[in-house]
Amino acid sequence: MKGTCIRFYLHETRQHHHLLAYEWLLEQAKKIGIPGGSAFHAIAGFGRDGILHEDHFFELAGDLPVVVEFIVSDADAERLLALIREEKLPLFYVRTPVEYGVLNGAHC
Repeated sequence: MKGTCIRFYLHETRQHHHLLAYEWLLEQAKKIGIPGGSAFHAIAGFGRDGILHEDHFFELAGDLPVVVEFIVSDADAERLLALIREEKLPLFYVRTPVEYGVLNGAHC
């Protein structure tokens, strides 16, 4: 199947409606019928501010990058982006065309 990989990049402590923003994104995607999504925690990264955020053994940085990713139909990607626009939640995202499917008829 052809579709879209949409990734949102944000800091782990960012909040929206008193929830962590990555949790809010996952919950909203589920509510609008997107079949799955994942949040990935980075070990280091920097953004437009140029500040490097890193995970150290004895330090709980608390502001590391998180990537929230969905592999969806183009229509579902549009619905998710529209929802985020309605919420006026400023998020950096990347949208990439992908081919996806399930091998051997098994469901994940």
